[in-house]
Amino acid sequence: MSWLQLTLTILTVMALSAGQVLVKLASEDLKLSVSGLLPSLLSTKLILALFIYGVATVMWLVVLKIAPLRIAYPFIAMAFIFVPILAHFILGEQLHWNTLAGALLIVAGVWVSVIR
Repeated sequence: MSWLQLTLTILTVMALSAGQVLVKLASEDLKLSVSGLLPSLLSTKLILALFIYGVATVMWLVVLKIAPLRIAYPFIAMAFIFVPILAHFILGEQLHWNTLAGALLIVAGVWVSVIR
C-alpha cells in the first residue's frame, strides 16, 4: 500500500469516526414526538454528521479506485480505535483498559491482514 493510499484510507476512517461522534451528539437532542422529530432531523449536528459521512463516502470511493479492496477494507476496523478515543475527548466517555487492549488487538489484526 502506497503512502497516498494509506493516508487517504486513514483519513476516510477518521472522517467516518468523527461522523459517528457527531451522530451521537445529535442523538442527545433527538425528540421522539410528532412536533419534535422534524426539528431534530434538521439539527446542525446531524446535518454536519451526514455531510461528513458524504465526504467520507467520496473519499472511500477514491480509496477503492486506487487500492485493492482486500488491503483497504481491514482499515475500516480502525474506527473501533478512533471512535472510543474521540468519544473520550469530545463526549467525556471513559476509556477502559479493555478498550485499549482490544484496540491493540485490532491494530495487530489489521497489520496481519494487510502485510505481504
